Amino acid sequence: LFFLLGLTAMEKKLAEYKCSTNEAIQLKLVRFPEDLEDDNTTFNPEYSHQVFGDDEVAFGYKGLKILLYYIAGNLSTLFRIEYTSKVNEKFDCVEADDIESKIREIIPPGFCTNTDDFVSLLEKEVNFKPFGMLLHTYSVHNEEAGEDITYQIYKADMTCPGFQEYHERLQTFLMWFIETASFIDIDDERWNYFLVFEKYNKDGATLFATVGYMTVYNYYVYPDKTRPRVSQMLILPPFQGEGHGAQLLETVHRYYMSSPTVLDITAEDPSDNYVKLRDFVLVKLCQDLLCFSPEKLMQGFSQEMVMEAQQKLKINKQHTRRVYEILRLRATDMGNAEQSRSYRLDVKRRLIGPYKKKQRELAKMRRCLRPEELTNQLNQIDLNMQHEQLEESYQQLVSDYRRVLERLAQA
Repeated sequence: LFFLLGLTAMEKKLAEYKCSTNEAIQLKLVRFPEDLEDDNTTFNPEYSHQVFGDDEVAFGYKGLKILLYYIAGNLSTLFRIEYTSKVNEKFDCVEADDIESKIREIIPPGFCTNTDDFVSLLEKEVNFKPFGMLLHTYSVHNEEAGEDITYQIYKADMTCPGFQEYHERLQTFLMWFIETASFIDIDDERWNYFLVFEKYNKDGATLFATVGYMTVYNYYVYPDKTRPRVSQMLILPPFQGEGHGAQLLETVHRYYMSSPTVLDITAEDPSDNYVKLRDFVLVKLCQDLLCFSPEKLMQGFSQEMVMEAQQKLKINKQHTRRVYEILRLRATDMGNAEQSRSYRLDVKRRLIGPYKKKQRELAKMRRCLRPEELTNQLNQIDLNMQHEQLEESYQQLVSDYRRVLERLAQA
C-alpha cells in the first residue's frame, strides 16, 4: 500500500512537470523593439504533434516557454527556452525532454539565442526587400490604424539571391499551422513560390513584413502542357481573416491564366478551409463568363462551361462543376417548388455518383457469392442509409454554397 501511495504522490509530482507545447510555444513577428515585451503580438501554434508527438506535451519543466521570435520581414529568428523549474535526474530519476534538439530539427541554423543580437539584427531590417517579381498590389482598410494598408504579392524561385535561406525560415511555420505539413525538395526546379508582403513605415522608411505564401508544383502533362498543383498555403495568424488568402489564390490563377502551356490548376489534399476559399475565388472569376449566364445555368451543367472555364481561367472540370452549382443556386428561386426541386435533383445526381459505383461493385460481388451470404435486408438498409447520407451531404453543401454567395455579395 505504501508503495502505491508513494507512486501516486510521485505521479502527481511528475504530472506538474507536463506542459502543453501548443501553449508553451510563443511565436512573434517583430517590427519594433517594443514588440518583444508586448503580449498582444504573441501567437501560439495550432499544432505541435509533428515535433512533440501526438499528445503535444513536453515533459520535465514547470512554467515552460519556448520562444520563437521572427523579424517580420526576413524572418531572422530568436530561439530561447525559459522555465521556472526542471526535473532533476538525481532526485526524480527521470529525464526532461530535450526540447532544444527537437526545435533545432525544424529551424535552420544561424538563429540568435539572446535578445541583444536579435535587436541589432532588427536595425538592419530596413535593407530587406521582397524576392522575385511583383505580380499584384492591393490595399485593405485597417480599422485600428484608421488607414489603408498596402500589400504586394511576388513570385519567387530558388535563383533569387537569399531566397533559399529565407524560405528555410518561412517553412518552419507550416509545422505549427498545417496538420500534415512537410518540407519540400527545394532542388526540384518545378516549384514556384508566391509570397505576400505588407508595406509598413518605420522612422520614415518603407519596410516589408511577411504575411504568407503558397507553393505550387508544375506537373508535366503529355505532350506539352503543365498542370500546376497547389501544395501548401499559409497566411500567418496575425493576418488571417483579412482576405489575403483570396487575393493570393486569385493572383496565382491570374498568373497561370496568361500561360498557353498551362492546362488547369489543381490542389494537393485540400483542407475544408482551402476548398471554401477556392469556391469563393473561382466563383468570383467565373461569374462574368457568358456560359454562366442565368439562362444557361438553368439549362444544366454543360461541356461549354467546362471548356470555357478551362481555356480562359485554367479551372478543371471538377471545380467548374462546383462553380456551376453555386452560381445556379444564386439564380434559383428556392421558394419556388419546381425550381428548388430541379436544383436538388441536379446536385443529388452528382452526389449519388460514388454510391452508384458502389452498387455496381456490389452487383459484381452478388454474382460471386451465394444468396444466403447476401441477404435482401442488407440492400434495404443500404438504400435507406444512402438516402439519409445523400440528404445530409446535400444540406451541408447548400449551406457551404450559401456562405460563398454571402461573401461574394460583400466583395
